[in-house]
Amino acid sequence: MSQESQQDQRTTRRDVLLGVGIAGAGAVVLAGCSTAAVPPYGGMPASAAPAAAGQGVAAPASGQAAAPGQNAGTGGGAATGTLLGMVTDIPVGGGKVFMPHKVVVTQPTKGVFKAFSAVCTHVGCVCNQVANGTINCPCHGSEFKIATGAVVTGPAPAPLPAASINVSNGKIFLA
Repeated sequence: MSQESQQDQRTTRRDVLLGVGIAGAGAVVLAGCSTAAVPPYGGMPASAAPAAAGQGVAAPASGQAAAPGQNAGTGGGAATGTLLGMVTDIPVGGGKVFMPHKVVVTQPTKGVFKAFSAVCTHVGCVCNQVANGTINCPCHGSEFKIATGAVVTGPAPAPLPAASINVSNGKIFLA
């Protein structure tokens, strides 16, 4: 093989690799603005989502499972699950986002705790703030009610899916 034809092959390989890299970068950029449906609750299949959309789920003080939408207590009893934080971390009329778990816990009224997936139903960004009675997504401005997870301001097409929590001895557990 001549030196000239070997040079042509190297250039062709470089061109192919460059083309693949550019195509991959383009796909990432396009995916960031996609309007495709996002799986609920941080990518889990719908069958594994914690509860019906719009209904925060919490356990009574005894640590037993509660019906969807039931208020959580802060009394005795052992709770199981992943410790998120203390009830004192959640302001009345507000909430807190637990980024490692992609969950937001709110306290719409004193002693009532709700939990929702923090993954926005628009394109899957993670809501990062709770303010003025809403759970807020930084990507495109969607806002959700702290009491129900319902959409207040779009472009989100659906409410935040509920997450299951247990509240026991002043602690909040992800069920």
